[in-house]
Amino acid sequence: MTKHNETPSPQDAKSDGVIDRRGGIDRRDIEPASPTNLERRRGPGRRLTDFIKTAEEGEMNREQYMFLLAIEAFKRVNQKAFPSWTDVLEVVRKLGYRKTMPTELNLGSRAQDWTERPDADSAVNKEAQGSEE
Repeated sequence: MTKHNETPSPQDAKSDGVIDRRGGIDRRDIEPASPTNLERRRGPGRRLTDFIKTAEEGEMNREQYMFLLAIEAFKRVNQKAFPSWTDVLEVVRKLGYRKTMPTELNLGSRAQDWTERPDADSAVNKEAQGSEE
């Protein structure tokens, strides 16, 4: 019987369901199955792009600042602290972004690439827009 102030033995700790995972495979050593062009980890000698470096240092360009303001406005208007990815895409489309170039990402056969006209409609909230007119 252990007293209240006594430190539990290693056998007691294992019976509590605590698992030491430090001896397993280090995920950082595993090569990704196929590069996607989204990897943020840089190898030795690779530098951050100016686009990422300035944002990480707290300086935003006009595009980043406008996106931040648009997301904050969306959260405030819709009373959502954490917008879904669909919400983020809606904001991006309403900012005027369109898929006009082929993707630079390697997503494999999971998604088919497409492009659209630069002046294409956002196609967001069509039913809400139609009822306002």
